[in-house]
Amino acid sequence: MIEGAGPVVQAVIILLTIASIASWTAWLAISIDLAGRRRALQAALAKLADQTSLKFPVPAGSPDLDLLIAAVRRELDLSRGTSDRQGQLDRLALTFERIEAAAGRRVAGIGWIGTVGATTPFIGLFGTVWGIMNSFIGISQAHTTNLAVVAPGIAEALLTTAMGLIAAIPAVIFYNLLTRSLNAFRGTLGDAAATLLQIVSRDMSLGSGGD
Repeated sequence: MIEGAGPVVQAVIILLTIASIASWTAWLAISIDLAGRRRALQAALAKLADQTSLKFPVPAGSPDLDLLIAAVRRELDLSRGTSDRQGQLDRLALTFERIEAAAGRRVAGIGWIGTVGATTPFIGLFGTVWGIMNSFIGISQAHTTNLAVVAPGIAEALLTTAMGLIAAIPAVIFYNLLTRSLNAFRGTLGDAAATLLQIVSRDMSLGSGGD
């Protein structure tokens, strides 16, 4: 059926196949990455909860937590000698917000999956319209309305609609699943940021300043 289709319909089918494979691949890669990062962050956060001060070694194992801790140490170094503790905490909170937002932007591929889910049905529909139009042209050239002549062309055209739906439905599901996973990860990152702020605030109250 595909071999007998016109070049435009074949191109649409190939494009939809590539988009479907790419969305499945992106979903699998992003899911594994987010799950691994969240597990590492949760494990480090469980140890961080028992931390009483940044003077002591901070549990490692999560690059995302390391990024937050590096931001804390940088702010404390830049603010060394100042007595404006609330200002330091406010600046840290703003820095953590930027880090959390950037964490979401660094997860590449989710937007692509959403694009696949939104556009592939219309690409498939375009292939169907084009194929049916060519079928009608074939009917006029053959001077017959025999179903045996018309059916193959229409079937080829409708195949692109089916391919579009096959590509779109999983992509929409993947997009929703990944969006939920990303929100859960950012929530865990927010918990880590809040825990660090508590530790820094405690250090300041005790006069240690995290040094």
